[in-house]
Amino acid sequence: MTAPATKARFDHASSHRRAMLAKIHVARAQLRLAEDDYRQIMLDETGHTSAADCTESELERALKRLQSLGFKPLPARASSRAAQHPMARKARALWISLYHLGAVRSPDERALEAFAKRQLGCERLVWANQRQGYRLIEALKAMAERNGWAQTGPDGNNLSVRALHEGLCEAILAKLKASGEVPADWSLDLAAFRLCGIELGREGPVTAEGYAALAKALGEKLRAAGGVI
Repeated sequence: MTAPATKARFDHASSHRRAMLAKIHVARAQLRLAEDDYRQIMLDETGHTSAADCTESELERALKRLQSLGFKPLPARASSRAAQHPMARKARALWISLYHLGAVRSPDERALEAFAKRQLGCERLVWANQRQGYRLIEALKAMAERNGWAQTGPDGNNLSVRALHEGLCEAILAKLKASGEVPADWSLDLAAFRLCGIELGREGPVTAEGYAALAKALGEKLRAAGGVI
């Protein structure tokens, strides 16, 4: 005879502990504490250098110390918002472009956050140290270069936004050619019209926005052809 099912129990103590651990990690990122400084604070307040070794009362003492240093827990709604500082906006634009290029699998903000965490060691992009943000941008640019999208001109000069978007379209087209999806002798204008129904230059010089729209359309064709990482 099968024993009657027992009702699952929710461990409130474990949940509270996990919440405090999460707050400590958020505080460390928000205060931009160096590893040595963080561990010294934990040692002073709890006798441990790692929050994972602390009891709940010790974690509470550590949180009070971090709050005295300026940590302000963010409301849940605010903490879930996407970062909007200049570095984050630039990183997001690059990430979406890399998605069109087939260099990343998802354009989702969570995918960008995970990549940024690995590059910056910060739990959330919104709390990232702006002075260290170049590391994230350079990592994204390096990924673009590896996938055939040049980030500088032949002489190493900075490219205009329009030129960057045009180069992105050319890089996507190169992948479409490599996959056999389009003939090797197709120009960007021809590919735009034949594949996407977009007639470049019909209403005057192509703008950065025009090339951005074409990159999105070509990216859809590339994914349909299986030309992603």
